[in-house]
Amino acid sequence: MTHQPYQTWEFADAVELTATDGSSVLPLGELPGAASMARFELAPGAVSRAVSHATVQELWHVVSGSGQLWRRQNGREEVTPLRTGTTVSIPLGTAFQFRADAGAALHIVAATVPAWPGTETEARIEPGAWQAEGV
Repeated sequence: MTHQPYQTWEFADAVELTATDGSSVLPLGELPGAASMARFELAPGAVSRAVSHATVQELWHVVSGSGQLWRRQNGREEVTPLRTGTTVSIPLGTAFQFRADAGAALHIVAATVPAWPGTETEARIEPGAWQAEGV
């Protein structure tokens, strides 16, 4: 078995991207083929576009701000409050959308399994619970 060399990343070196859902993304690190981490930011009062993922699933942890997360999976649908300290799962194929409360930006650190593939077809636009705005 070939071992991956260990690596270190600095937040200040992350290059900001825009996700298909409209949120700001800062890639934080990756174990190739296994998992990746990123920080997502949604501006105060902004609402993302609803998406689902084709091959990955995620765990999100809210590090600051507050808002709501809508998820739909196999006929089940719910809105979950997001606040500092909340952790949620987004299993493979789950449609989801999130919005930030008006008072402050929403910051989420996410682990993606397997690692984000970097393809334009990974995040698929879905019908959501809210009208996207500010993204």
